[in-house]
Amino acid sequence: LVEQLLPYYMSDSNKTDFTNPSTFILVGIPGLEAAYVWISIPFCAMYTIAVLGNFIILFIVKTEPSLHGPMYYFLCMLAVTDLVLTTSTLPKTLSIYWFNSREIDFSACLSQLYFIHCFLLIESGIFVAMAFDRYVAICHPLRYSTILTNSMVAKIGLAVVFRSGILILPYPFLVRQWPYCRTNIIPHTHCEHIAVVNLACADTRVSSYYGLFVVFCVRGLDMIFIAVSYTHILKAIFSLPTKDARLKALGTCSSHLCAILSFYIPGLFSSLTHRYGHNVPLHFHVLIANVYLLVPPMLNPIIYGVRTKQIRDRLLRKYTYRR
Repeated sequence: LVEQLLPYYMSDSNKTDFTNPSTFILVGIPGLEAAYVWISIPFCAMYTIAVLGNFIILFIVKTEPSLHGPMYYFLCMLAVTDLVLTTSTLPKTLSIYWFNSREIDFSACLSQLYFIHCFLLIESGIFVAMAFDRYVAICHPLRYSTILTNSMVAKIGLAVVFRSGILILPYPFLVRQWPYCRTNIIPHTHCEHIAVVNLACADTRVSSYYGLFVVFCVRGLDMIFIAVSYTHILKAIFSLPTKDARLKALGTCSSHLCAILSFYIPGLFSSLTHRYGHNVPLHFHVLIANVYLLVPPMLNPIIYGVRTKQIRDRLLRKYTYRR
């Protein structure tokens, strides 16, 4: 990927050797510079929807005592994660599009890298927790309140954050130790892990293999746990005696399933194309990575707001009351 970019962005200052650059240069979307103003419009709109939507979810759950339960606590965790994830990338991306502000400090780049991948892993863990919540609610409804107590929800949330924080910690440490003697130009809108690692003039297989381990083993295990949970959930649903009961039970899971699909499918596609899609145009890699970071945080509050009756009713009640 770097080789595709160098002929267009090399300068004399980039040809000199350096081992620890003080700043990196974020290109944005290579080859689409002329369209930055137009690209920024949907990006800004999606970011605005994501921020407003997730704040609305947090506000509704906080102000409605009837929503103070495990399912909605996990939904609040998801909303906070989405807010951090989008805010760690979009302001800098928009500054590239609007103000040509391409420089990012080396330490800031590592911090951004850590936050992006840490909160992506947190989001994956929250989806596992939400799948477990639906499993207990449908397969063991009489034990739901005794299994998923407030303290248990807090412990699950802390475990998800701790797991992600520890597993992603090697990313910036490994990136910091590599020498960067070719260029400090990152062909991306943000400090994505592999995009930064590809700039190093050293054997970076440790970083690449560890990144693959996190993607396929850790998040792969998350997907397996979710699949197992929903296998049991669907068995329990289809064993219900009436069609209305089955539809009602499916309705409680539909929003979660839509959110899972919007998160995992673009994520896997982005990871695979970034590592193995060497013939894929560079701007396509970057666009897919941005879609992956923007679309799920934008869709999650819409999905849960529309598909979850309790949230929809509270939102409509507050809107009509104010009118």
